[in-house]
Amino acid sequence: MTTVRRAVLTLPAAPLGPDNPLPALRAPARAGGHAVDGRTLAGLPRDMARGIGRAPLRSLLPVPVRDGYGRDRVPTDLDTIVIENDRLRVTVLPGLGGRIHSLHHKPTGRELVHRNPVLQPAAFALNGAWFAGGVEWNTGATGHTALSCSPLHAATVRAPDGGPMLRLWEWERLRDLPFQVDLWLPEGSDFLRVGVRIRNPHERPAPVYWWSNTAVPEDRRILAPADGAWHHGYERGLNRVPVPADDTGTDRSYPLNSAHAADWFYDLPEGRRRWIAALGPDGTGLVQTSTDALRGRKLFVWGTGRGGRRWQEWLTGPGAPGYAEMQAGLARTQLEHLELAGGEEFGWLEAYGPLAADPAAVLGDDWAAARAEAERALEDALPRAAVDAAHTAWREHAADAAPETVLATGSGWGALEVLRGGYELPGTPFPESTIGPEQEPWRALLRTGVLPPPPKGAAPGAPLVSAPWRDMLETAPADPSTEYHLGIAQWHAGDRAQAVRSWERGLRGAEVSWPLLYCLAVADREDGHPERAAERFAEAFTDHETGRAGSDSSGGSGGAEAVTAALGREAVTALLAAGRTDRARQLWTRLPDGLRGRGAFRLLEVRILLAEGRPDAARAVFDEGFEVADLGEGAETLGELWARTTDEPLPDAYEFRMRPNP
Repeated sequence: MTTVRRAVLTLPAAPLGPDNPLPALRAPARAGGHAVDGRTLAGLPRDMARGIGRAPLRSLLPVPVRDGYGRDRVPTDLDTIVIENDRLRVTVLPGLGGRIHSLHHKPTGRELVHRNPVLQPAAFALNGAWFAGGVEWNTGATGHTALSCSPLHAATVRAPDGGPMLRLWEWERLRDLPFQVDLWLPEGSDFLRVGVRIRNPHERPAPVYWWSNTAVPEDRRILAPADGAWHHGYERGLNRVPVPADDTGTDRSYPLNSAHAADWFYDLPEGRRRWIAALGPDGTGLVQTSTDALRGRKLFVWGTGRGGRRWQEWLTGPGAPGYAEMQAGLARTQLEHLELAGGEEFGWLEAYGPLAADPAAVLGDDWAAARAEAERALEDALPRAAVDAAHTAWREHAADAAPETVLATGSGWGALEVLRGGYELPGTPFPESTIGPEQEPWRALLRTGVLPPPPKGAAPGAPLVSAPWRDMLETAPADPSTEYHLGIAQWHAGDRAQAVRSWERGLRGAEVSWPLLYCLAVADREDGHPERAAERFAEAFTDHETGRAGSDSSGGSGGAEAVTAALGREAVTALLAAGRTDRARQLWTRLPDGLRGRGAFRLLEVRILLAEGRPDAARAVFDEGFEVADLGEGAETLGELWARTTDEPLPDAYEFRMRPNP
């Protein structure tokens, strides 16, 4: 019989560390890697162009940046939930975005997904920390979800067949929408069913994004029912190309045939069954299929170039096998967002399981025959009609069912929103009992009209930015903390001039000034005043430094050391950008020794030395060796700085470039 149970998985893991305590006022840097230039946009189908231009993120607010992790991995016990029948064993990580870590096929002893042997955060999520492997659920905006390393609510529910089902749910804060993921294994089935629902409880329409990303061994052939694909690389292009061979004759359905990292969004014909498979030399592997609402399918490859191989090693550890990703989404490409009307929902069903096909056919040169054989094997294993019927049964009998046994608890933000909006969300309760210290001041504002000030000497807490909360802040009694939060909400709404006025008013009476000074510094930088921004960043650092010396409570969220690191990094960077090299050096030397030894600050040291005209000293820092734990996807900074110290080739340890000709 199918069972759902708690378990513990031990992996070498780098601790997540504290969140960045500075409000995320700027759009995520990773969004630039998914941009499309104007000429390309003008040549796309109109509905695709509309989806690409729909509601781009102006900032990461209200979620924090997660950059407190390092590279030191230690054996760590991770809470898991295991779903198991006599055919499959599925291991889920509820505390890490609900990621499926393992999909083990018991009759053959095969692992169907790439199971990462380590847990190593890296700066790939919209808000920072993300890790590779398994099956992840991405919602919010283009990129890896801000919930990649966050806990979800989890509980058992009755599946459509009456057996146990695992429900995962949370409130996604970038788009202010609740979602759920239901996973169940019918008795005797080789296929995991996954029911997904995104709801819009508001009156206004909302932009919606969803991609289910599955990591698979890269020595597979990726098949999908398409003759063409939209190719997206790191040059900001989006071009329709033939599948599987490009104009060079290279068969791109084999991930190891690509030299550089790239995306292929398959252009699936209307009316065709939605599926994608990764099959090995013997014709076996993993297939994912769905109801028609999940329209898109994609292949992502790291490529065989030095940068792609280095990223693989960075994410999975030396000697670990490489992986590619086969993905499924609501739109044709990940650059698009769909519009969900107020009071409506998107829902669909996915299925994941083993596939065995004739290897001569699925690995042959005849692409049409390969696809036909894979689709025939899929229809034999799990008919399309069975997927549609399972979706209907789930939607009618299980999607709204109340959770039974709670297995894990997510954040309290959903409970706060339900309390404010009075929403009825059958199947996904957000009980008020889950409200914690971060949400408590906002519950007080909701009940009393007054936002309680932070404890004496402490920084303001986590922000909220949606229109209802902004309205409450505008009518609340003004004090420095309320002005700080009001300014953040105004900034998020695009009213930057009013945000600056709110922060300036708050600064006049603030006991702890660095949060307001930081916000004003960001505004100066965004408005094209780098010198004034640098001065304010430095002033914010000094205010925190002074407060830290006189009090243990000035750190705010993440603790005093996290504030020192975040403000120090921002201030040194801004001073260098403004040409204030001497000031940058002075501030850098005021940092604690432990911070200056971290990779991000060694990189700052290289930049300072180069600004001082000391390339030999900068080269010596490279030679000593350092690792920047939160290096961004496709980052070329290391290569650019190395080239200013020497004409020698960039060492493999610093090679993270992903463009063909950086």
